[in-house]
Amino acid sequence: MRKLAVFNHVSLDGYFVDMNGDMSWAKADHSDAEWNTFVSENASGEGALVFGRITYEMMASFWPTPFAIETMPAVAAGMNSMEKVVFSRTLKQALWNNTKLVKGDPATEMRKLKKEPGKDMVILGSGNIVAQLAQESLIDEYQIVVNPIVLGKGRTMFDSLKKKLTLKLTRSRTFGNGNVFLCYAPR
Repeated sequence: MRKLAVFNHVSLDGYFVDMNGDMSWAKADHSDAEWNTFVSENASGEGALVFGRITYEMMASFWPTPFAIETMPAVAAGMNSMEKVVFSRTLKQALWNNTKLVKGDPATEMRKLKKEPGKDMVILGSGNIVAQLAQESLIDEYQIVVNPIVLGKGRTMFDSLKKKLTLKLTRSRTFGNGNVFLCYAPR
């Protein structure tokens, strides 16, 4: 069975987007070589990416561009070649390379996807999808990068969650830029 992970950045005060829905504060830090290597390795082309419509549209408008390919060639190559799934009831078509558009209920569809043969999957951004799938106990691992920034207001990726999640820390790593990677699994 395929596994499903979440990989998201959060601010020190727990938000994954600010009050305007912006997540650009979590962008690459080119002054930390160790961090850049970590980011490149995570976008190596292994696995499948899962998005909601908003994150999908943001990613699809950036990673195939000449700017992304020139400035972050390894990450862009991985992002552009990886299998992608986008959950959306409103998107008419998904044009980004290797993307499957799924219009059904995310929990029902994810149960099917996890049973299919294929690579493990990771959700990027997509707080509404994270909350829906966490509610249904479909997420196997939560990979969170805590960024040394306080936003004051915003939205967490668990805003619509209706039950408590009890997790256990499985690994962690700190970086020179102040980012802290935390990995949790359900108890």
